[in-house]
Amino acid sequence: MNQYFSELINLAGDAVVLFVAIVVITRIVGLRSFTKMAGFDFALTVATGSVIAASLLNPDMPVLRGVAGLVVIFAVQWIAARIRSSSSRAQNVIDNTPMLLMDGAEILEDNLRASRVTRADLMAKLREANVLDLSEVRCVVLEATGDVSVLHGAPDGTPLDRDILLDGVRR
Repeated sequence: MNQYFSELINLAGDAVVLFVAIVVITRIVGLRSFTKMAGFDFALTVATGSVIAASLLNPDMPVLRGVAGLVVIFAVQWIAARIRSSSSRAQNVIDNTPMLLMDGAEILEDNLRASRVTRADLMAKLREANVLDLSEVRCVVLEATGDVSVLHGAPDGTPLDRDILLDGVRR
């Protein structure tokens, strides 16, 4: 019983150390680290969770090794973000390209197939966006993050500013 209590105390201490490390590293690198703005950011979130879990669940792994792993993961993400912001070529290599799934009321079947989005998935997203009629849809975009954006409004409403809102979207 005493051994289990000692292990729980060690686990709690390691958890506190890792929690503090995450807070400190996030304050240094910035909150963008946990956004889902690009696939790279999603990978950082998953890797962070894996390092924390491995550090806490493996009693043979020193907590400082877990902290070092977190620092390396965040450093790689920070470097990648800097490279992406300074080079459009790097951004094209690292990031997914958003894809137009609907142009107005027209469903772009080829783009659905290319992005492996089903009509059922698309209809679910339209319902989530409270689209009542396909004539309300201005466009639907599968974002680089995997999210689906539905731009809609009254058919006779304000026109869509395509040049700005669809810049970089594959048609």
